Amino acid sequence: MTVHFIGAGPGAADLITVRGRDLIGKCPVCLYAGSLVSPELLGYCPPGARIVDTAPMSLDEIAAEFVKAAAAGEDVARLHSGDLAVWSAVAEQIRRLQQSGLDYTMTPGVPAFAAAASALGRELTIPSVAQSLVLTRVSGRASPMPNSETLQAFGASGSTLAIHLAIHALDQVVAELTPLYGADCPVAIVVKASWPDERILRGTLADIVEKVAADPIERTALIFVGPGLAASDFRESALYDPAYQRRFRGRQ
Repeated sequence: MTVHFIGAGPGAADLITVRGRDLIGKCPVCLYAGSLVSPELLGYCPPGARIVDTAPMSLDEIAAEFVKAAAAGEDVARLHSGDLAVWSAVAEQIRRLQQSGLDYTMTPGVPAFAAAASALGRELTIPSVAQSLVLTRVSGRASPMPNSETLQAFGASGSTLAIHLAIHALDQVVAELTPLYGADCPVAIVVKASWPDERILRGTLADIVEKVAADPIERTALIFVGPGLAASDFRESALYDPAYQRRFRGRQ
């Protein structure tokens, strides 16, 4: 018996990897985070699959489902939104599986920031403007931030910030980043990237709070901050320059 942790992607049912889709189709048990994972993905489950929404469940209850499936010799597809590498809460589930001697695999998914960047129609790394992307969040009830990981610390680099799970703290984000980026720094908020009700708010650190107040956002939003979000007059990468020699181009 194996528990297959699967990054279910940002929302749209067709933004899941082929491997993830095929694993769902082979597992007689599917546990999914119903508060974040699109129910359309359950259409990949095989007929008769036992489907469990883990949104109202505790870690112990989820672990009990793993043990129950193991006793029946049934593989489990465990779906998490986005990608498993960040803010997926799989680490503690894996620890429970290891304590129980159960096998698991991990299949990556399309991360929310990538889907949000696509919704914006933007590359996030712009030559000579922004070459680094910081994925971060603010402290919340579920998990505090380490003392050294602050918006000020990351913002001091001037990198593009992709701030997750922070729409409730937008005032804090603006207050802490304005001295570092300037009031005219571009901000883009992508709500429910790739979902049918996806929407985008664009502004600056000076006016984004006012814009959100006029068009409220409750959850499932990603905040981008950085000069690269609006850059247009930038030098082109040398990658496709005709004078740029590289081993795949074969120029003399």
